[in-house]
Amino acid sequence: MDATKRPLRIPPQFGVYAEKHNLFEMFRKLIEDLLTHKPEDPLEFLQEQLKRDNNDVPAIIVQGPTASGKTTIAKLICSSSRTAYISKDTLLADDVSSLAAEAKQCLQNNQPVPTDLWVKMIEARLKLYDCVKKGWVMDGFPETREQALALQAVGISAKHYIVLEAPDTVLIERQMGKRIDPETKEIYHTTFDFPSNPDVESRLVEPPEGCSEAATAERLMRWHRYSAGLQRCFEKYKKSINADQPKADVFAQVLTFLKVKTRSLAPHTPRIILLGPTGSGKGVQAALLASKYNLVNVSSGQLVKEAVSSQSKSGEAMRPYVERGMLVPDNLMVKLLDDRLSQVDCTTRGWVLRGFPRTREQAENLSTCGHEPNRVFFLDVPNDSVYERLTLRSLDVVTGQRFHSLYNPPRTVEIKERGVQQPSDAEEEVHQRLSAFYAYAEEIADFYEDAQHINADQDPHTVFECVESMLVNPTPRRLELDD
Repeated sequence: MDATKRPLRIPPQFGVYAEKHNLFEMFRKLIEDLLTHKPEDPLEFLQEQLKRDNNDVPAIIVQGPTASGKTTIAKLICSSSRTAYISKDTLLADDVSSLAAEAKQCLQNNQPVPTDLWVKMIEARLKLYDCVKKGWVMDGFPETREQALALQAVGISAKHYIVLEAPDTVLIERQMGKRIDPETKEIYHTTFDFPSNPDVESRLVEPPEGCSEAATAERLMRWHRYSAGLQRCFEKYKKSINADQPKADVFAQVLTFLKVKTRSLAPHTPRIILLGPTGSGKGVQAALLASKYNLVNVSSGQLVKEAVSSQSKSGEAMRPYVERGMLVPDNLMVKLLDDRLSQVDCTTRGWVLRGFPRTREQAENLSTCGHEPNRVFFLDVPNDSVYERLTLRSLDVVTGQRFHSLYNPPRTVEIKERGVQQPSDAEEEVHQRLSAFYAYAEEIADFYEDAQHINADQDPHTVFECVESMLVNPTPRRLELDD
């Protein structure tokens, strides 16, 4: 398409559709799988990968020293999210697998199971239906950096890596009271979690690894020896959680972490709407976002001024309303924004919009045109701070500089005397604008359910850091958990 012959417009629905169906992430994953597996027939391989339809299933590793509770937490995750549970014991318990038989033979000969054999066993397990369709949770493996790199070399990596940590003294105390039900494999503790059923109590035994302080200390030394290198392999997906607290509290923190999607390298075009009362700093934040991320800074008020000054058809239709100080009708505003947001720079670079929408109806009309934001931020500021920010401002009529009697006072008495307050900063005008915003704030918040609220009553750069963190990281997802 030749943009010099006619204005080039890319329908905004294209980007919204691609993002809604995770097309960019799907392409990224397919390319990653191709480079990892290097199949003989790439097309056939891609077809098989697409049939799996498992880009969003959980892939979780729970790791930690002995007695940290990793098995308990891993099983709780599996129970609540209906994912497959994988551990060294479950891999060895497969009576059908020849790989498991080979691994058990190594253990019977008092030899360690080779890393490549563990990897082959895990590869075979992850190809089964439950892992492919529902996802998996791996308990306590890999144990070393070598094993982690071997898994990653064949394309096996976690989306979430959880490390449970506790002081060694706590872990030794836990291990000494640890007991296992040999029939159900459930874990109990003589002090903290003793079974109420006498039958279960009668058949409890010590774990195979033993409960002595010396044996536990040796396993802790091994963990400390390998944990630093191991965790570096999963640094981008890691969350360390203090395990020296009640099981329910640990699990709650784990679930909170699992709701956070890991940051993707797939292309992402920001479409941002900044909402907030007058004086909340929308203009400052929009300018900072546009400067750092090369976004198009779109102000509804500025667009109206440009349209009127250019004497365009839409501008002439808006002129009577602007001259009378009235709000421009919604149909004219939506048409003006549709034209601007559909231009190539907005479609390819992304945009940050402020000053619109002001009502739920305007938000619905904007969405109908295909301009759906992927980030909406409410900049929350108390009314007292708004009055302080706006009513104490003054303008130097000679230089055009803005001053504030508290934060940026005039440097000389002469500048102070010639400073004037703009009519829009009068207390009555500010009050009217605040009332207009809060009249529709609740219904707009209901429309944009995933909007993020930010405390904007602080330094602008601190506010920007909050906005930026919510922009570059994926929005939290809702986990499907059993009751």
